[in-house]
Amino acid sequence: MLNIPLHTVDATPRPVLAIGTDYLPGTLLPAHTHRRAQFLYGMSGLMDVLTDDGAWVVPPYNGVWIPPGKRHQVRMRGVSTRSLYIEPDAVPRAGGHCEALLVSALLHELLLASAEVPALYDVQGRDGLLIGLTLAELGRARPLPLHAPIPREPRLAQLCQAFLADPDIRVAPQAWAHHLNWSLRTFTRRFRTLTGLSFVQWRQQACLMAAVTRLAAGEAVTRVALDLGYESPSAFSSMYRRMMGEVPSALRHTTV
Repeated sequence: MLNIPLHTVDATPRPVLAIGTDYLPGTLLPAHTHRRAQFLYGMSGLMDVLTDDGAWVVPPYNGVWIPPGKRHQVRMRGVSTRSLYIEPDAVPRAGGHCEALLVSALLHELLLASAEVPALYDVQGRDGLLIGLTLAELGRARPLPLHAPIPREPRLAQLCQAFLADPDIRVAPQAWAHHLNWSLRTFTRRFRTLTGLSFVQWRQQACLMAAVTRLAAGEAVTRVALDLGYESPSAFSSMYRRMMGEVPSALRHTTV
């Protein structure tokens, strides 16, 4: 199904609905929820996803998993999507948090094919088998480190949000601990408890998110690396390759 509003088919008695949608650049989907879980796959452009738990950035040929009932906002930057809307009792992934996911070549082809599946498909026929395999592949998809959790502690949340607006890999945990009037040990312990990540991990993922956004917009790797505070483009590229499994220039090539 292509460019079909979810509400017109949501009641269809099928575990999965597959809908492809084209969005104009800059389209903002205000905060909303779905009764079904959603896997939102972007074949082009970039998606910025915001929930109460934090922020995600999703580059082309990757997707974001959104559990049922999770309130979320999405900014589309020239995106053509393929979405799966999945009944809560059929979800293939555990947990109640969003995830940015790496889409394999097989899952990519399955998502493309799923857009041709009607709402009231034959569960026992080819379409049912295709949907079943798609769910199996979605359950195996590898998470990407493109998430910056926002803690519930207001003062720490304010620091995190300011960092996301102006990321710098050189920012030290001592500076935040001093700002909060916490000891470094207390800060380190509480930051991990509140976000699930160490400060160093969180800082790196926040910088990686900023890098993905800027690289997808066509900015040069060297400029991005230096603006984010890395000592050299090679140091930045090494981090990027380790975290994303590809060189930074690969992202620029997928968005031209």
